[in-house]
Amino acid sequence: MDNNPRYVSDVAFTPAVKAIQARKGSRLGYSRMEQRGSWETQITPELRDFIAAQTSIYMATANAQGQPYIQHRGGPAGFLRVLDEHRLAFVDYTGNKQYISAGNLSENPKAQLFLMDYEHRQRVKIWGDAQIIEGDEALIAKLTSVGYGTKSEQVIVFTVRAWDANCPQHIPVRLDAEKVRSALDQRDRRIQTLEALLVQLGQDVPGA
Repeated sequence: MDNNPRYVSDVAFTPAVKAIQARKGSRLGYSRMEQRGSWETQITPELRDFIAAQTSIYMATANAQGQPYIQHRGGPAGFLRVLDEHRLAFVDYTGNKQYISAGNLSENPKAQLFLMDYEHRQRVKIWGDAQIIEGDEALIAKLTSVGYGTKSEQVIVFTVRAWDANCPQHIPVRLDAEKVRSALDQRDRRIQTLEALLVQLGQDVPGA
């Protein structure tokens, strides 16, 4: 990849990609996008809010031979933190100790984060470089979610180079189980309140 890309989106739109876009008829549209400013390079307030709501992310890395790997990371909303306009970070909790992402990043710092919000049918792709920080107990404490009972091992700091938000096409709607449970509990309490009111008014309660 060109170390001095002309456009921010060149992080993904390599000459090979652009050649296929031209052959399949989408290059003109993306060329116009490039002329209008291409993709974002800083963490905007809108992206900050989106990140703060996520409970699940995917991180892609590749080793020195180019073999890719995707790792899932999750936690309470806000486990992925914005440090400043260009950096994100999250605590890497103890897992199965394969350390594939860690090994990949030791050879190749380039990485990507993929954030999917199924409830609102939104997705964000973030390109950048990732660094593993071990032994910084203050940083681990700062980023660890309160009450999350899993051992913290290290921190991954992600420097944002570019990001883009995709359209909602083909994203299935999936709701968080806890939100559904809360909504059903509220419904049930409302039904109980209305049934009690009917009894007070001397009305029959259907199904009682």
